[in-house]
Amino acid sequence: MSQDRAADVAAELRLQVGRLVRRVRSDDPRPSALTQVLGLLDREGPLTTSELAARQRVRPQSMARTVGTLVDEGLVERRTDPGDARKSPLHLSDAGRAALDDERERRRDWLAQAVRDELSTEEQELLARSLPLLARLTTWER
Repeated sequence: MSQDRAADVAAELRLQVGRLVRRVRSDDPRPSALTQVLGLLDREGPLTTSELAARQRVRPQSMARTVGTLVDEGLVERRTDPGDARKSPLHLSDAGRAALDDERERRRDWLAQAVRDELSTEEQELLARSLPLLARLTTWER
């Protein structure tokens, strides 16, 4: 593939993946920032507000508001760090895990229905065979 063609494919892939992500998220019951923090805590384990802010690339004050909402809704819990009592890492609560699981299931089900309804059997198989390629792209480093 030529450099120009690869650039065109890359631009279209980025555009369509972005649209797909936004479409899947469009029916989320809570703001995306809240769901993103729940997902981050699920994947990485307990984190402080400042660690969350750094990972999400937002100001600590903004993350403090997001965390406050999640705490108020009972989706995350503050606990004292046994190694450093000055730190209060946030943990995903049982309610937070259930909310995250529900959201992931809703997104998966929406996308599965779209695949079944919109794509032919051959297209579905082509998409399935493309998944390892997408996975390789997500881990590629320059």
